[in-house]
Amino acid sequence: MAVNLTAKSAKELPVIDGIQIYVGQAGIKYENKNDITLMVLAPSAQVAGVFTRNRFCAAPVHVCKEHLQAKQGVRAIIINTGNANAGTGQHGRDDAKNICTAVAQQICCDANQVLPFSTGVILEPLPASKIITALSKVKPVHWDVAASAIMTTDTVPKAATRQITVDGKKISVTGIAKGAGMIRPNMATMLSFIATDADIEAETLSRWVKEIADKSFNCVTVDGDTSTNDSFIIIATGKSGLQQINDDNTEQAIAVKNALSEVALELATAIVRDGEGATKFITIQVNAAKTQEEARKIGYTIAHSPLVKTAFFASDANLGRLLCAIGNSGIEDLDTDKIAMFLDNVLVAENGGRAELYKEEDGARIMKKEEITVRVELQRGNERASIYTCDLSHDYVSINADYRS
Repeated sequence: MAVNLTAKSAKELPVIDGIQIYVGQAGIKYENKNDITLMVLAPSAQVAGVFTRNRFCAAPVHVCKEHLQAKQGVRAIIINTGNANAGTGQHGRDDAKNICTAVAQQICCDANQVLPFSTGVILEPLPASKIITALSKVKPVHWDVAASAIMTTDTVPKAATRQITVDGKKISVTGIAKGAGMIRPNMATMLSFIATDADIEAETLSRWVKEIADKSFNCVTVDGDTSTNDSFIIIATGKSGLQQINDDNTEQAIAVKNALSEVALELATAIVRDGEGATKFITIQVNAAKTQEEARKIGYTIAHSPLVKTAFFASDANLGRLLCAIGNSGIEDLDTDKIAMFLDNVLVAENGGRAELYKEEDGARIMKKEEITVRVELQRGNERASIYTCDLSHDYVSINADYRS
């Protein structure tokens, strides 16, 4: 049911020199399913990440932050599906650390150099022993298989790539992500891992991962629920031969950062396109705001409204729901007489009410499309924001009602 989203083949996803990928079957939730993914990184790799702000964050999030703060470098990433290891307290943190120790023993590094990630059902003990046993049986694979192995309720594996040439050196960027429900990242159950063979200095990469997240994963929402496990990681292996990037303002830095940003945005919007039960992909553009925070607040209020989302699902041009959402955004000094609202290129509202030339059949025609843009012009400043969301269908309820069965 994913909206205009197809899986990428191995041929479409270039290998990133400095990363080896393996998958295995631990039988965490289902038998005969790839449910663990191991990425082994070259010693030269730099890694940075941002994580969920949900205060009930999962055990692996705690451990990832602790290991990154140790600043010993990262040599491996281990991901499991089928169990979120969230709401599991100290026992869950111990399980995550024991898995890191097992990985470290297998690849000969320190346990602090391993980052663990989990996704799946919350409030259930992680079968760590199954994962540790399965580690010795993992098999080498390409990015497309890893994209499938990290899925939970996703219907399509999500991967994206860019290749650019900088100073005569070919730079590759490849990333994968999972997520379809409990999606409203606030980073700093969604996981994303993007890798490049560019050489990016540690402090620069730490800054970039936050900036890139804010313009991609922090601009999407399926249902407004921030997961306990949200994590976004960028890996830079430094194997391309291009001189190290440590200045944002060079042509080399701009080109590499743009490639990383494009991959992140493609993965983020792929999550929305594959939103649980989604039949439509909706872009909400809020322009001419006083601040970007104000623009995002209005965009998210529209995107989170169940009345708006169900109207899109029904292709019902009940567009007063959009105006209602704008008014509910909490912007106290909003002058509604100055606002103009468009559905694609159709002017729907202006001067505080229905546009004079708006016709119901025009709105109905747009609402039947699979991809729709809502544009709100506030006429109160120069800031803007885009939020990406989907409709709310009967299937969303069914998927989540049956999730643990």
